[in-house]
Amino acid sequence: MRSAIGKTMAVTLLTLSASTYGLAANSGLWKFEALESSVEIGSLPEDKPFKLPENYSQSVLVNETTFNIYNNTSPNGADWPDMNTVNETGKHAGRYLYRTHEVRPGDDLEAYEGGALSVMDMRTGKTKVLAQRKDWEALDGIVWTPWQTILFAEETGMAKFSDPDAPTSYRGLLYEAKPDPSNPSELSWIKVRPLLGSMSHEGIEIDAEGNVYVIDEYKQGAIYKFVPKRYGQLDEGQLYALKLDSGDTGTARWVPLDMDLAQTDSRIAASDINATSYCRPEDLERIGNTLYVALTCDHAVLSIKLKDTPVVDYFIKQGVNAPIESGAQPGFHKPDNLAKGPDGRLWIVEDNKPSDIWVASPDHNNDGQADKVELFGSLSTTGAEASGIYFGLDPRKLFVNIQHSANGNDKTIIISPSK
Repeated sequence: MRSAIGKTMAVTLLTLSASTYGLAANSGLWKFEALESSVEIGSLPEDKPFKLPENYSQSVLVNETTFNIYNNTSPNGADWPDMNTVNETGKHAGRYLYRTHEVRPGDDLEAYEGGALSVMDMRTGKTKVLAQRKDWEALDGIVWTPWQTILFAEETGMAKFSDPDAPTSYRGLLYEAKPDPSNPSELSWIKVRPLLGSMSHEGIEIDAEGNVYVIDEYKQGAIYKFVPKRYGQLDEGQLYALKLDSGDTGTARWVPLDMDLAQTDSRIAASDINATSYCRPEDLERIGNTLYVALTCDHAVLSIKLKDTPVVDYFIKQGVNAPIESGAQPGFHKPDNLAKGPDGRLWIVEDNKPSDIWVASPDHNNDGQADKVELFGSLSTTGAEASGIYFGLDPRKLFVNIQHSANGNDKTIIISPSK
């Protein structure tokens, strides 16, 4: 696809160090002096695996020595906690942490136990499997909805097991679960939502009108919007794909898809209408009227102004307003998961080794780009990546999952200001 970045500007900025982008962030609880460098792999203890600025602490919330879904019998040898959300509204709001687990079937399909959704009561510390099914593969994205349900989805690009309620779907599906209003650690029901597409799902986001945004995590993946017929009801509606007027930034429109085809293979449905594709769009995050999209193999974060006529920009692009990784020089590389900070800044974690955490300031000068991109944290754990970065209702707690640990002990970490 055509780059919107000028070569001269990129070359000039390549010479700038991470400290150029790492000015102090004026952000209340999360004010910090940006790190000058990433961590050395394996240099920190497993219970405090992140290199952080001064005045920040970290602790293990749960790991596989205290809660192990698969008892090391999964094809990947570990639980692979991926994304996080809490019950953001309703009874006991903020008390329960829900996590998806991204295990995939191995060669022995009979032995595969299926993907799982877990819940932790953060008041008592009790953690359990909330739901598990053999036909669930690579569970990834998860969000709490304004209508008090949980949306979660499969990242699989080609399903090995079909859902009995959506047997023609070729790729991953999105599911909706309703926690018991009186006891959010139990579920009242789970339903598949095939109208939101058959694709390699990851990011899920919802706007103020109840429209749901999803992506296809693929090297030529599209960005989608589902408009329900009625607010909060995902059993009727229309799926659209984003199509730029020209290039890969600028004005765009949402083009309706053939809904029969979209439920079988959204990738083909999007290709049929020439939807704009990006290289591995992964997570989504909405801040106000802007939707952000992590583009992992483009080393960028896209912004989409959610107007009647959407406007698309590169909010972060390595070599422009974030450094390029080179040797010991830390850089913005393979952004994966996104989170809205308590002060409205965008937090980003990399699918990289070491897996760094970056913080992007808003676009105050209206040039479409983040004004600053700063290095906040860096993961030391051998073989691992950080995932599921998320702020719940407590502005002092940043949740981060660690998966693919070389020692098999994946975990969830809480990072907090020390003061």
